[in-house]
Amino acid sequence: MNKEVIKKYRNKTINLYKKCKKNVINYIKHNRLFLSFILLTFINCFLVRYLTVGNWYNEKTFFIDFAIGVFFGSFAYLIKPNKQFYYLFTLFIVNVLICVINSIYYTWYSSFASFSLLSALGQVGEVGDAIFEKLKIIHFIYLVPIFIFWYINVRLKKKDYFSLVRKIEKGKRLFLYTILVSIMLLGINLSMISKTSYGSLVKQWNRESIVKSFGIVIYQGNDLIQTMGSKLNSLFGYDEASRKFVEYFTNKEKEESDNKYTDIYKGKNVIFMHLESMMTFFVDLKINGQEITPNLNKLTKEGLYFSNFYPEISVGTSSDTELTVNTSLLPVSSGTVFVSYYDRYFESIEKLLSKNGYYTFSMHGNKASMWNRHKMHPSLGYQDMYFEDKYNIDEVVGLGLSDFSFYKQITPILTNIENNHENYMGTIITLSNHTPFEDLDVYGNLLDLTYTTTIVNDDGVKEEVTYDYLEGTKLGNYIKSAHYADKALGEFINSLYENDIMNDTVFVMYGDHDAKLSKNEFNYYYNFDFTTGEIKDEEDPTYIEFDYYQNELNRKTPLIVWTKEDGLKKEVKYYMGMVDVLPTIGNMLGIKNEFALGHDIFETKWNNIIPFPNGNFLTSKVYYNSSKEEYMPLTNSPIDETYIEECKLYTETIIELSNDIIVYDLIKNEGDRIIK
Repeated sequence: MNKEVIKKYRNKTINLYKKCKKNVINYIKHNRLFLSFILLTFINCFLVRYLTVGNWYNEKTFFIDFAIGVFFGSFAYLIKPNKQFYYLFTLFIVNVLICVINSIYYTWYSSFASFSLLSALGQVGEVGDAIFEKLKIIHFIYLVPIFIFWYINVRLKKKDYFSLVRKIEKGKRLFLYTILVSIMLLGINLSMISKTSYGSLVKQWNRESIVKSFGIVIYQGNDLIQTMGSKLNSLFGYDEASRKFVEYFTNKEKEESDNKYTDIYKGKNVIFMHLESMMTFFVDLKINGQEITPNLNKLTKEGLYFSNFYPEISVGTSSDTELTVNTSLLPVSSGTVFVSYYDRYFESIEKLLSKNGYYTFSMHGNKASMWNRHKMHPSLGYQDMYFEDKYNIDEVVGLGLSDFSFYKQITPILTNIENNHENYMGTIITLSNHTPFEDLDVYGNLLDLTYTTTIVNDDGVKEEVTYDYLEGTKLGNYIKSAHYADKALGEFINSLYENDIMNDTVFVMYGDHDAKLSKNEFNYYYNFDFTTGEIKDEEDPTYIEFDYYQNELNRKTPLIVWTKEDGLKKEVKYYMGMVDVLPTIGNMLGIKNEFALGHDIFETKWNNIIPFPNGNFLTSKVYYNSSKEEYMPLTNSPIDETYIEECKLYTETIIELSNDIIVYDLIKNEGDRIIK
């Protein structure tokens, strides 16, 4: 090739480069408002992922967020340049709302917000203090870009930018090119996402995984579609759900429930005690030689104590626990059962015992409207409710009547029930140990959470120093709150002996869920250096790794079956979920729910699988994280991948089946088709 040809090609390349460079500069120059919108909304989408699930680098999600912004922003080109700001600013407000709401919601529930939960906003007023306690300045960082965008628009107006753009902008052509680019980007990156991630998107029960893979905007859009779809469930999906329901229960192997616990409490009265936010973490815990929950400790030694018992809650927290304990069903994937599906038919402990002549009731020191209990409790089968309007609100702790006053006021009511009913079953829901654990003046100075020791100072002289340790920390306040609640529980148990009541009654006590504290709070506890008063460095050989898995395993709560007379005294270490309560306790009471999704733990024993609503599962061998598709072994024995796949399939089946049972009201509509 001669020099002239080489020179010719070089000049063409240079000219092409210059032309492209000029076009890029001109595009940026004449599309500053649009590009500012894309960049700033992209920053917000990145921040909400980073500040919630910690997903700061994922190139596919980066491009999806970018493409979504370009797609919606492209419609601005169909509007006159001087009016485009109003459209883009409206989109920006929607973006900011999505980010702020989900960021706050994630701090509270470790999940993402759903349109189906808008009907539950009335609950916010009841826990306003708790939510306010969770608010942080960082939650409002998403507001900064919107002010920047406003400022950019003001500056462009002053420079008469829009008059210039109006003369040269070809809106329809720009719209067509821009939207095609966004669709191509979106298509390419969506095609590279795994089938598992698409499965999460369709099922909507693993929200963290959806946000990590698809971004916050697609998650929220998908949630809107799912929410609208759930309203049309009577038209779509019923036949398939019905088929799976009948097939599952027809083919389900019947458990041999005739074990040594069968019918041991048949005919006994039953009181379920819903112990707010009480964790197994407290059992036998001492700080500075002080027992944190001496009464709870005593009860675990006097009764049947399940030490590996796990709540299976979603966004409905306490209400999810009530559902699962009483019906052996899991929370729904969208919304909360107590608010959205209270009118379904549930086969529950209350109804099963009512058939045997039991009087059923519930007691709580808060409003009956909280979590829609005034509608859901009758659906569960409670015949009477004793809520806030039945008590003298003489002492308030946290969200309502203190446990001390509550226990004192329900004692004569319980006595009256016992005198007027041959058999009864009730649920007592406590309240004082509810987040945000800020009633320090009420908790008193019964616990000293500082730490005093002797050190040698720089001069070689011994001196006594006191470190704050847990004093003033969130975990410390929670510990004080639990100590207060435990003391009230102890007084109530003592009053049962003093009043000589409930001698023929079985108490089923359970913590409804963990305290929802961050793993950093527990990391501080486990890695506090008592010699320096600081946190140990990770390089310290005594440093305890408290990671995601340790935090998840720490969420367990106590379950105790106790009677006043000498009864069963045993620690049961099998891994058990709340969905297993009805089959296990029901076997003791001589009742059975044909539609239970849990198991009698004394039948499954070490082979039990605990499915969580987010797709995770726990067995005696492994804790599986469905979001990351990884697991932590709990045994030294090798884990067979076939075992993992079987547990995954079981978990997905139970989650979907439970959701269908509730959404489509299958027990009422199809229950008669089940072959008993």
